[in-house]
Amino acid sequence: MPNGNNWQGDVLRDLRGTPPQQHATGNGPAQSHAQAQRHSPAQEQSPAQQQPHPQPHPQPHPQPQPQPQEPAGTGTQPPGRSAAASNGPAVPPTRTQRPVRSPDSRPVVDSALTGTARRPQPGESAAARISRAVRRIVSSSAAREVAELTRTAEQIQQPVTTGRQIAVTSIRGGAGKTTVAALLGTAYAHYRHDPVLLVEADPALGSLPLRLGAESLRWTTADVADIVEPQMSLLDVTGYLVQLPDNAWLLPGSQGRIGAMLDTAAYERVMVALRRYFGVTVVDCETLPAEVARVALSAAQARVLAVPATLDGISSTYAVLQWMQGLPRHMIAGTVVALTSTTSRPGIDVEAAAERLRSTGAAVHVLPHDRHLAAGGELRTELLARPTRLAATRLAAEVFQLSQKRR
Repeated sequence: MPNGNNWQGDVLRDLRGTPPQQHATGNGPAQSHAQAQRHSPAQEQSPAQQQPHPQPHPQPHPQPQPQPQEPAGTGTQPPGRSAAASNGPAVPPTRTQRPVRSPDSRPVVDSALTGTARRPQPGESAAARISRAVRRIVSSSAAREVAELTRTAEQIQQPVTTGRQIAVTSIRGGAGKTTVAALLGTAYAHYRHDPVLLVEADPALGSLPLRLGAESLRWTTADVADIVEPQMSLLDVTGYLVQLPDNAWLLPGSQGRIGAMLDTAAYERVMVALRRYFGVTVVDCETLPAEVARVALSAAQARVLAVPATLDGISSTYAVLQWMQGLPRHMIAGTVVALTSTTSRPGIDVEAAAERLRSTGAAVHVLPHDRHLAAGGELRTELLARPTRLAATRLAAEVFQLSQKRR
């Protein structure tokens, strides 16, 4: 695991620094998107309709310069202009040049596998749903649930002055962090009126697009890092994103290809540039101690640690939370543990384990076992068991409240 200096020294210093410098030479890749082609959400799904071409900046020389007749290539000079034609020495670009050709759209699930999925099942059995409905009729629990949901909705709907970033990670794979990120993003998109963004910062074959029901992918986090600029409008930005229901948007981490990479510099550029467009951004990070995950956790206003309700999961998480107690107070105070029951009969006392984790100073929420979540595939909120929906909404409300305490 990383030490405190890795989290609060170099990482925080880098995050509080200035954005990457942009050179003034005409050979660089930075450009004003106001001159670029605009995209609509519908165009995002059509590779033939979305072909943004970079335009070179004007040269910093007083005399007029010849204009290229075609989009710039991958070299340091535009086509049609040689080094001898310039009045000064060529300056190599200091930033990765954006791709000349827009990437092709790829399906989230290969066509050869689409027929293998079974019909999704509800989160709880029909008998359990009937029994719960009868209990709500003969008791006052329905009124209490309505009152609680009203309070929770009011908490989630609070306005923000700057975009809130919420990072979701785990100590190991299979802990349910992508499922938790999808639940949080879905809850915020349902209750809030401003745009909500879900970012996949786990390019190693992450499953967030599949969980959110995306059909195809095109632009990735690494691609957008070389395209997005401060002067772009929300309409410009969303042309590179995958549209989801309820005014939510997705920025995938990869196109399902092995070997996709995302470095901290690209992640910082994307998050700094996109923060002002979205009220809440939920980041599905890599597992700790990956470098991008540590940067995301340090920069976020609130953190969620997904933990399976198993003995080894509880033990590892307890050790990490004890280590976090040695960091600045806001780190553990702004951390929420999402304790997920992976089976209907966990091998531990879930409530006792949750109390032990709370003793470290972190908040803990238990997500009960849900057949619909356990099956994988697209998350459909109407199929979630009622206890799961209530628990996910409570989790979203507390995480958002914690994010409001950090500026």
